[in-house]
This record gives sequence, structure tokens and C-alpha cells, in this order.
Amino acid sequence: MSLSTTEPNEESQESQASTLLDFPTDDTTPVPSPSVPPSSDLVPSPSVPSVPHPITPLRHSYTYHSPTPTAEGPYILGVDEAGRGPVLGPMVYGVAYCPLAWKEELEDLGFADSKTLNHAARAGLLDVLSGRPDQLGWSVRVLAPQDISSNMLRRPPQNLNEQSREATIHLINALLSRGLKISEIYVDALGPSVPYQAYLSSLYPTMDITVTPKADSKYKIVGAASVAAKVTRDAWIEGWVFEEEYLDGDLEGGRGGKKWGENIGSGYPSDPKTQAWLRDSVEPTFGYPSLARFSWGTVRVALDKAAHKVEWIDDGEKTLVNAFQTATGHDKGRSAVARDLAIHSVDSL
Repeated sequence: MSLSTTEPNEESQESQASTLLDFPTDDTTPVPSPSVPPSSDLVPSPSVPSVPHPITPLRHSYTYHSPTPTAEGPYILGVDEAGRGPVLGPMVYGVAYCPLAWKEELEDLGFADSKTLNHAARAGLLDVLSGRPDQLGWSVRVLAPQDISSNMLRRPPQNLNEQSREATIHLINALLSRGLKISEIYVDALGPSVPYQAYLSSLYPTMDITVTPKADSKYKIVGAASVAAKVTRDAWIEGWVFEEEYLDGDLEGGRGGKKWGENIGSGYPSDPKTQAWLRDSVEPTFGYPSLARFSWGTVRVALDKAAHKVEWIDDGEKTLVNAFQTATGHDKGRSAVARDLAIHSVDSL
């Protein structure tokens, strides 16, 4: 088993011989991540091996791989996610895989869309998924909320669909690099299924790829991936450790500052507990802790209402800004694009 903070375009360097936590920065030299204790101090949780124990602040995205099954291939692989919609916490992409010859046995294990299962059932199925290392394997890519937000807010932005696609390809490539022979891939639809299926087929032309809505209900191997992703995300949400420990700008707690509320709910904007946490947890100057996805409209609206107003204008730019903000004559009511590009209407040439 292994856990790493490799970037999506890097190859995984994890060993299967023992439980390791590696943080490679290139293809050859693994070094401890500055955001977590060294691997000797940090081991996967016994109940949820894809989450470190003891749990620490989640500062970077990472990938977890179970031991690769020993059974001969080819293998079928399912892909699903948990946490696309929440305003709080990570998004997790999961894959599960088993030999094609073991497909009938998989049908009898009880895997299904994780949203239709209760917490205990999902936990039990993760034990099943981990309990047959000769036939079953799984991996997850945990996208930290900080990375989700920074990618969506950068210029040019990387939207959530692009990040999801990148996570999926990262997981597939990592397994191929470990020597897994994959013949079939089943993916829960990410937006329009036809172009996404064509795109994946162009990357993996020797594999039979199916992208379809509700794949987690149609194919047991996708249901298994759904369980892996959902249990991993739930473990992070339930055990979340705040990187920014105190509210009210008391960064060190020396003034007896108020700590962040622990009852964050499910993280979905429609959850009353999450709504209450968002309402009560705004720090007027710094906003929210890194648990929140700052690229979400829910967060922007809350900050507009409760946080200090800030204008990011350098003193030397004020004259220039004022010049572009002045609208007279035909320039009144012009579009945002025209204003941003400083395009003005003229009366004559």
C-alpha cells in the first residue's frame, strides 16, 4: 500500500512491498513532504488505508494505491468520484479493478452506487475491496480543496471537468506503469459522455472504453470505485484537521482565540449544517480556512456579505485605472470585454 503527493503528470514511485508514504518530486528521488510528518511517523489508517493516521492537515493533493493484485490479467477497471459538488473539502477520484475472468464473482460482492448505501455498508465494502488482494485492487486521487480553488481561479482557469479528467488519466497511467494489463474501462459520465469516451479511446486505443451516466449502478466495478472514493472523502471530512487553527485573526491562539467549528456537515451547499458553518466561520480579513473551496459561488457570496472589502490596486496604477473607468459619450454602457481591452468607440477616423 502506498500514499504519495505526486502531481497528476508525474509517475507514481510507491513500493508495494510494505506500507509506505512517499512524496516524490521527480522520477528518482523521493523526499519527505514539508506538509506531513516523515513516513516513519505517518501510516495509513487501519480502517481507511487511503487516509493517513493520525490524520493531519490536507495541504496537497495525493494518490493512494493498494497492492497490485497477483492474479493474471487482463483486467477490467471502473472509475468514479465523490465530492464534485461540495463547497467544503476534497474531491476524490477512485478506480477499482479485477481480472476480467473474475467478473462473475464481483457481481456477488454487493458493490453499488455509494450514494445508495449507508455509512456502515460502504465501510464494509471497502473492507471487501481490500480483503482480496489477489483479485481486487483500488486507487484514489485526493484533490485538496486548495488545489481545486487555485486551479479554477488561475489564468487561464482549469475548470472542474478538466481537473477530473486529469485525475482519471493520472490514475490509469499510474496503474499501467505498475504493469497492470487493462482491457476494459468503465467510467461514470463526466458531462457529455460521447466526446469524453472518444477522448479516452484516443489515449488508450487498445482498450474497450465505456463512458455512461450512472455507471456506478450499471457496472459493479464502477460501484467498487465509487465506494473507494466516497469512503475516502468521508474519512477526510469527519476527521478534518484545520491548518489554520484559530478564528478572529488569532493565528497562534495567544489571545484565547476562537477555534473553527467542527460540525461542518457533509460539505454540500444544501446541507443546513454546512450552511451554518459557513455563516459562523467567516473571518473578516482572511475569509475561510483552506477547507473551503474559494472558487465556489457560495463562498464568494458569503465573503461579499461578511468580509472586509478589498481593492487590489497599486498606488502607481490609480491614474491609469481612473482613466479606463471614465465613460463618456458612446463609451457609456459598453461591454465588460471592451472595458477590459480598453476598446473605445470613435466618431471619426
